[in-house]
Amino acid sequence: MAAKKKSARKKTVVKSAVLSKKIESAIAALTEASEAGAKAIDVRGKEVKKLATAAKRLSKKRATLLKRKKTASNKLKSAPGVETRKALNAVVKELTAVSKQAPKARAVKAAAAAELAGLKSASKRVTAYVKSLEKADKLLNKPAKKRKKRRKAPAA
Repeated sequence: MAAKKKSARKKTVVKSAVLSKKIESAIAALTEASEAGAKAIDVRGKEVKKLATAAKRLSKKRATLLKRKKTASNKLKSAPGVETRKALNAVVKELTAVSKQAPKARAVKAAAAAELAGLKSASKRVTAYVKSLEKADKLLNKPAKKRKKRRKAPAA
């Protein structure tokens, strides 16, 4: 019968120094991720605000141009002429330009807002992990309490 050969390799056992080093590097990586997340949220937040104001501005401009178009068309009906027609055409031209820009601006704003929401949720998770690790470290590094010796009750 053929005897099964055992592998010659020994399984390595992790040493305490290596393990503690890995733990420290993991905690440092989480802390670094937390800081990077906070910075990214600041930058993205400012970007989203700018995009939101641009989208609002285009929306308001579109609304005013619609009103202006209505008044220009009413003027053209009441007093037809070259100047009133040119004014109406200018308003229509500007309105079409704004109408093309507005959806693009809203789409960019929505994408940036979605990215910001993802960053916020990830940052919240990392912050929670870091806080829980700090609490655990605090508990583990507490010195042991000294117990008082109990007095024996006098025999009655």
